[in-house]
Amino acid sequence: MADVLSVGVNLKAFAQAISAIQALSSSMSRVFDCLKDGMRSKETLEGQEKAFIAHFQDNLHSVNRDLKELKHLSNLVGKPSENHPLHNRGLLSLDPMQDKTPLYSRLLQAYKWSNKLQYHAGLASGLLNQQSLKRSANQMGVSAKRRPKAQPTTLVLPPQYVDDVISRIDRMFPEMSIHLSRPNGTSPMLRMTLGKVLKVIVIMRRLFIDRTIVKGYNENIYMEDGKLDIWSKSNYQVFQKVTDHATTVLLHCQLPQMPDVVDRFFMTWLRRYIKRFQAPCQCCGKFLQDGLPLTWRDF
Repeated sequence: MADVLSVGVNLKAFAQAISAIQALSSSMSRVFDCLKDGMRSKETLEGQEKAFIAHFQDNLHSVNRDLKELKHLSNLVGKPSENHPLHNRGLLSLDPMQDKTPLYSRLLQAYKWSNKLQYHAGLASGLLNQQSLKRSANQMGVSAKRRPKAQPTTLVLPPQYVDDVISRIDRMFPEMSIHLSRPNGTSPMLRMTLGKVLKVIVIMRRLFIDRTIVKGYNENIYMEDGKLDIWSKSNYQVFQKVTDHATTVLLHCQLPQMPDVVDRFFMTWLRRYIKRFQAPCQCCGKFLQDGLPLTWRDF
């Protein structure tokens, strides 16, 4: 703001003019105080009139002197440059519809806010420059050969890597047979058989398990054209419940950086159903008929 006032304005004379205005205000106050007090001396009436007139004339002379000084300083102050720093935006203050379109007041508020933002940004920049981050990845002078190469994300894994992970999981569980196929391109689809208990269809995106469908061992998992039926549910309520619990497991366990860990955990959890119709319930001691299957919380 100082730069704006310095354009065509004598700041020293401006400050003296403000002092002259204060002196003129004091002189006017003394004149009115003199008129208010009147003739209060204990002399004769003629002496009171002479003293009052003399005192009143002195106050008027002070007012006249201060007024001349103010006029003289006003000529020294000068006038601001005609080129307004806001250009045509300075004419917004002349808008008579301030109550409906207060553009000028909003413009001044935005200007103050931007100045304050610039000030705080300068302080923050000074504080950050004092911190020497030696291990920063953006450090100047670091060779491009020494920078670590970006690791491939889990969404762009090569099909060979996905096949290796599935084959390792297949070897971990001998009682579970896993057959991998890619009927829709690069996304794998697993057809798993757990003993003689159930069959599972797993739809994946690379290594992320997208959806699972659990059906009974004696149910048909193929459609009439020989493709896997990935839409129809099981005909048995118990396996529909198992499907719901499997979906809950996948929603509960999510490790985007390590999807192979989630796959192994899911296979380990699913393996617990190998004795679902052979072992009695640990709570009631009865064999499963119409009850609920094992949930992921029990695991």
